[in-house]
Amino acid sequence: MRPRPRGRSLRTRLLLFIGLTLVVVCAAMALTTIYAQRAYLLGNLDQRVTDAAARSQGGLQRRTGSATDLGFLNERGQPIGTLAARFDDDGAVIAAEVVTEDGSQRVLTAAQRAALEGITTDGSLHTRDIPGLGTYRLTAISGDGVPVLSGMPMDHVQHMIGNLVLLEAVVSGVGLTVAGCVCAVVIRRQLRPLGRVAATAVEVSHAPLGHGEVTGLTRVPGHDTDPGTEAGQVGAALNRMIDHVETSLAQRQRTEERMRRFLADASHELRTPLSSITAYAELMHRGTDKIDPTLAWGRVSADSARMTGLVEDLLLLARLDEGRPLRSAEVDLTSLVAEAVWDARAVGQTHGWQLALLLDAPAVVTGDKARLHQVVSNLLANARVHTPAGTTVTASVEATDEQCVIRVRDDGPGIPQELLPTVFERFTRADASRSRAPGKEAGTGLGLAIATAITSAHGGRLSVVSEPGRTEFSIELPPAGSAEPPAPVPGRRSAIGAQKL
Repeated sequence: MRPRPRGRSLRTRLLLFIGLTLVVVCAAMALTTIYAQRAYLLGNLDQRVTDAAARSQGGLQRRTGSATDLGFLNERGQPIGTLAARFDDDGAVIAAEVVTEDGSQRVLTAAQRAALEGITTDGSLHTRDIPGLGTYRLTAISGDGVPVLSGMPMDHVQHMIGNLVLLEAVVSGVGLTVAGCVCAVVIRRQLRPLGRVAATAVEVSHAPLGHGEVTGLTRVPGHDTDPGTEAGQVGAALNRMIDHVETSLAQRQRTEERMRRFLADASHELRTPLSSITAYAELMHRGTDKIDPTLAWGRVSADSARMTGLVEDLLLLARLDEGRPLRSAEVDLTSLVAEAVWDARAVGQTHGWQLALLLDAPAVVTGDKARLHQVVSNLLANARVHTPAGTTVTASVEATDEQCVIRVRDDGPGIPQELLPTVFERFTRADASRSRAPGKEAGTGLGLAIATAITSAHGGRLSVVSEPGRTEFSIELPPAGSAEPPAPVPGRRSAIGAQKL
């Protein structure tokens, strides 16, 4: 395969373009100057030829010589090279002389006179090459006087035009050379930032972006990102792109780390009940009398139920991550929260349970009632499991025309501040920091993650504020018929009441 030819660089193309432009401009200016000067010199020469013809005719009218008399050439003021001729009645040249360098007249030869044939006496200007004399500008007039022909040499005009052409060529050449050098220096300096931008792009392209943590990618220097220049705009755009790439890669790495941690936690959570089931099954298979079969079957059933619940939670999270639509119907949050509080009271009788309703509008949202009930139940269960006996848990419902808010608040020991940023992540536990009553079941660390996913699927937001003696989870949901996301919680304007259950 033949190698693909490399294209010209931007600097080369700019130099070629500017060079061609300068050549065209200089050529146009030179040609314009030459043609203007030539027209001026020819016009001046034509005027002198016409004046000479008029003087010659006037001189002949005052003289009484023969038909071939050209004695007016002897008059003072006749320039060297001035030519004069006379015609017969048929228009043929019968006499022709030229003023020589010593001021005398010399008769033209037959060949020289032949070059004058065909010039009419209408006053028009003609250019003829006369052998031995050079190029002449000629005119013939008759009018009311004697027909006469007069001419002057054009050598000095042609010589001046030639010198002008040479001068224009030299000046243009020098000017183009200087302009080319200046343009090359200026273009090189102006394109130098682009070279640095390209070097930065090449350096970034060599960075290992496919694996590991990607940080500290090279940026275009600040002095090459001036928005007032094209090169600066390119540099700034490249920096924005590098920032975006670095951010995206960092986010991808965090996602991969969370996924690996999630798989490891899920495997650990599944391995524990599976190991227990395997152990009890092995003991029952051996038929040993060291264990009560009823107890063994109870433990197997409990671990199976725990594993089943974990798998169902994982499947629910997977469905929510895929964005599968939930059931959509109008849900009354007051009855939903009341039912969840009653269920929590039945399970956690060692805690105090309260329900508070603060309504300025009906607390009705559009969504899946079962999933929203699951969210509230998870929060109540979280408060029950992670707080000691005697803790008061309050569930409140607030409703305005803009949003509906469910709050679950307890006066337990609180969540450590270092755990708050990750409290809604999967398999996050607070067992080591928050009190747990003896004998309470261990959680899987998916309850808050499921609550967050379900709330987000309903267009809402789940948040938490915690300090020793007060932990409050807030579920903000848009009211039924509202397409807007939930706004910040407004101030409470009325309190219907709080009831201890």
